[in-house]
Amino acid sequence: MSNRNNQANKQAARERLRAERERQAKKDRLRRQLIVGGAIVGVLAIAGGIGVAVATMGGDNAKAATGPLVKPANTSGPKGTTIVVGKADAKNTLDLFEDPRCTYCAAFEQTVGATVEKDIKDGKYKASYHLGTFLDNNLQGTGSKNALNALGASLNVSPDAFLKYKYALYSKEFHPVETGPDKFADDDYLIKVADTVPALKGNAAFQKAVKDGTYDRWALEVSNAFNSVKDVKSTPTIKLNGTVLGKDTPQGKDAPFSVAAFNSAVDKGLKK
Repeated sequence: MSNRNNQANKQAARERLRAERERQAKKDRLRRQLIVGGAIVGVLAIAGGIGVAVATMGGDNAKAATGPLVKPANTSGPKGTTIVVGKADAKNTLDLFEDPRCTYCAAFEQTVGATVEKDIKDGKYKASYHLGTFLDNNLQGTGSKNALNALGASLNVSPDAFLKYKYALYSKEFHPVETGPDKFADDDYLIKVADTVPALKGNAAFQKAVKDGTYDRWALEVSNAFNSVKDVKSTPTIKLNGTVLGKDTPQGKDAPFSVAAFNSAVDKGLKK
């Protein structure tokens, strides 16, 4: 009985994942159309990399685009857009490209996220995070940008707080349906999720940064850096030492969504 139920649950999970993949593929096609049409990428050089995509996302993001650039601790690069977590001497680098509102990214994090966190701690690789906000354009709203601001606030606390908060945001309990209400646009909701992370629970400085939008400008800069990577056509995209992991599909590489597939792909690409 137990084995049969497990098989049924696995089959149901596969069906849900297949449906999410189809929905994501449609959004990816829309994103590529926007890119070809110049709605996103064509104006990234304007205002230091913040273009029409910002201007069309409402007053909140337009204000953020001209606000002060505050870089969280534990970032590097001229604009603080390099987010690397793990041992500095790790020989291998895992690059993860995600959008906070992406349901497909949530599915990846819910299955493989704990493995990634363990591998980072074990020094198997260091992880470089590239976070986008293109779903704010596709779906309307500011949830991806707001969540990225909050992630910046968590990173300012510590890399571990950042990892645990990102994992919580993508969890089944808290990640919103991609086509549903834009819950991440609500600062109180982001703080509610943060209260499940010990380092962030009741953290007044973190909460103030979330409510004040301290890292809003930084969030847009991180998103622009994400948009500038030409070979990333969908989220999540996972690279190891520059090579995209996963199976070939018409939309590009399909990221490994099981622990076994992920470990197999990583082990083949590791530098010894």
